[in-house]
Amino acid sequence: MVKRLDGKTAIVTGAGRGIGRAIAKELADTGANVVINYSTSAQPAQELAEELKELGVKSLAIQADVTAFDQVTQMVRKTIEAFGQIDILVNNAGITRDKTLKNMDKEHWDEVIHVNLDSVFNCTKQVLPFMLERKSGRIVTISSFVALGGNVGQANYAATKAGIIGFSKSVALEVARHGITVNVVCPGFTETDMLMEVPEKIRQRILEKIPMARFGKSEEVATCVRYLVTEGDYMTAQVISINGGVYI
Repeated sequence: MVKRLDGKTAIVTGAGRGIGRAIAKELADTGANVVINYSTSAQPAQELAEELKELGVKSLAIQADVTAFDQVTQMVRKTIEAFGQIDILVNNAGITRDKTLKNMDKEHWDEVIHVNLDSVFNCTKQVLPFMLERKSGRIVTISSFVALGGNVGQANYAATKAGIIGFSKSVALEVARHGITVNVVCPGFTETDMLMEVPEKIRQRILEKIPMARFGKSEEVATCVRYLVTEGDYMTAQVISINGGVYI
């Protein structure tokens, strides 16, 4: 059976766990060959690569610190050598360093800005030429509902996730005539390791603010990404929220 992404190649950053892992699996299940980028989660990334191969696609785990421009260069080079093309880029890598602004060190600010914003520039900048050459491509970046509504203790994180939206909208306008779409997905509170690190008492308070009374699932975010890269041909410069009805 022919699948929608047969013959396509996707790079998913930060794909060793959480939302990135779910996205990699969803794209592979739809037929794409997948490059699993990771920084430190080597074993989970390798295990995922083997799991994806069982779906009948090719998969390659590549270690690269996406905040380092030269390491992204090597990742892109290895992808082209292995698959000959890059059709999809999912910018998912990101971190939090939560502190109220009063207690936030310059280091907390710089680290989050560096990881969450520089990585998006580094990857998008270096993948784009290959998409322009083919006059086709899909770029999806994972932001957050915090970009739209803010959150106590996350001024650094919110700044980066809002910056992703402005960056993506601008790039989308630049490349639209070349057959490339650029969109943003803003998950709400999603069941990941990051959320599980939040104390139980605080998680319960968060749940009370979600109309659907549950946290999101990584697979639900992945389904949205899959839609954008398979059926969202006339969608670009868009921001899609998956947050259980949280009003922002």
